[in-house]
Amino acid sequence: MITDPMLIRIGEAVQLGHQGKRDAARALLAALWEEIGGDEGDALHRCTLAHAIADVQDDVRQELVWDERALAAAGLLTDARLALAGVELPAAGLYPSLHLNLSECYRKLGELNRAREHLEQAQATIDVLGDDEYGRMIKDGLARVAEQLR
Repeated sequence: MITDPMLIRIGEAVQLGHQGKRDAARALLAALWEEIGGDEGDALHRCTLAHAIADVQDDVRQELVWDERALAAAGLLTDARLALAGVELPAAGLYPSLHLNLSECYRKLGELNRAREHLEQAQATIDVLGDDEYGRMIKDGLARVAEQLR
């Protein structure tokens, strides 16, 4: 169970986006980004926020920038840091979703070779995910993008 107060707040902002309140979600996520210190903030908060901010962008190029930030921050994370925040997923479990999102961005931009590279990286790391709702969602996303790239 997530215990990190910032992750909880990020989750609340993400819910706004899921409810169709994308502008409100963007504004709240941007405020949280400033609150954590932006690119100087805690790597877990940066990764989670950047991943969430990417999802509420209307411009795929901006989505890509935020997804790249999330991936860069993920490289600094450890299992211990995630466990301290109450995240049950190992750090390696972040990569399938991050690479899936990057693959989708590059596909939308018509950069199909880059899209395939990230798809392959996501597929190479998918085994770390369990056969739970999250794991199935990511696996379904990978299958969908793979089909679109054929």
